[in-house]
Amino acid sequence: MPHDTLPPQRILWTMPYLPWPITSGGKARQYHLLRCMAERGHRITLLVQSKTPADAAVHAALKPLVDELIVLPRRPLKHPLTLWHAACSRLPLLTSINGFAPALSARFEALLQSRRWDIVQIEHSYGLQPFLAALQRHRQPFLLVEHNVESELGAATYGQWPAAARPLVWYDQWRARRWERKALAQADVVVAVTDSDARKLATLGGRPTCVVSNGVDTRGFADVQPDATGQRVLFVGNYEYAPNVDAVEWALDEVWPRLWALRPDARFVVCGHAMPDAWRQRWPDPRIDWRGYVPSLPEVQSQSAVFMAPLRSGGGSKLKVLEALAAGLPVVSTREGLSGLDVQDGVQARVADTAQAMAQATAELLAQPDRARALGQAARQHVGAHFDWRAAASQLEAAYAAHAPAHGAASGGRA
Repeated sequence: MPHDTLPPQRILWTMPYLPWPITSGGKARQYHLLRCMAERGHRITLLVQSKTPADAAVHAALKPLVDELIVLPRRPLKHPLTLWHAACSRLPLLTSINGFAPALSARFEALLQSRRWDIVQIEHSYGLQPFLAALQRHRQPFLLVEHNVESELGAATYGQWPAAARPLVWYDQWRARRWERKALAQADVVVAVTDSDARKLATLGGRPTCVVSNGVDTRGFADVQPDATGQRVLFVGNYEYAPNVDAVEWALDEVWPRLWALRPDARFVVCGHAMPDAWRQRWPDPRIDWRGYVPSLPEVQSQSAVFMAPLRSGGGSKLKVLEALAAGLPVVSTREGLSGLDVQDGVQARVADTAQAMAQATAELLAQPDRARALGQAARQHVGAHFDWRAAASQLEAAYAAHAPAHGAASGGRA
């Protein structure tokens, strides 16, 4: 059935975190796809395991989008059972932290028994473990959505570990590769964020793979007017995610000394959730504006002249970069930061993969506001034409349609 005529589906959708408040690109993706799918009439039961409780604001944001919101607590990171599983399980660290959750498994089992689901959608291979036995027992087809190729994130994640932990790093990387292949092979359809990731995931798991791109709420950034004549350079990230930590630290160690040699008045505005306190002491330069979490991203975008994306790892496409492009901010980024966005160097963004190139490109845009405005306007037009959450929702419906034949064959006899 073509996805543009897909009738409302009864969806059981699982996540290993709450998609509200939006403090990361992954949460933004989840929230906006939920919103768009709800607007299309799909009936969603959202099952979440969360390290934080669902307060009144969470319920106010999510309940209008779903038939049922079920939030179960995740064991604390330092709980003895979590530490034991992380050290002794054959599953990788992140999967162990989110797995071995009997209450979550039991609730999922009860949901599978209670009704027939048109779609079961599992977010992240590291979130699959609590559900896998029930899925196999019920012969329930499911979609597995991967936001990255998890086995490629090792360098950024383990780069923060001490050298003494290297044997554990090697062991955990082996566990991660092993689990990733198993999880992908169990899914009926795998969903990736970019074409590049889709090809890699198809090779790893041998399963049909669809692409559901990241998008942006272009309406939310339409009124942003960057300060092209200013000297503020912006970065936004969730610092619970290792590639964002690496981006800021590499920028301040390698890029900014070169940039300040060219533009001494330039300021670095660093925003985002879970900013490490130690950064203020490590880099005390008064030209760095440590903002942390900001409730209004358009406001800080309007105060900035350039968005710098010094991302060296991470996979997928970067929502923070998409949002900057949608806001008309001229972007200077590594190729990794622009992955999946189909931009051309010098047309919609500046591409710079070395510290010197990034410093030089940023300095040029700070010195040439007319050129910066033209680049930002081209970026805004590109995003408006090719990236919108409604288009991503249509891609997700196409993945559902690809899933439908297997679902009908496996569960056609169930009431």
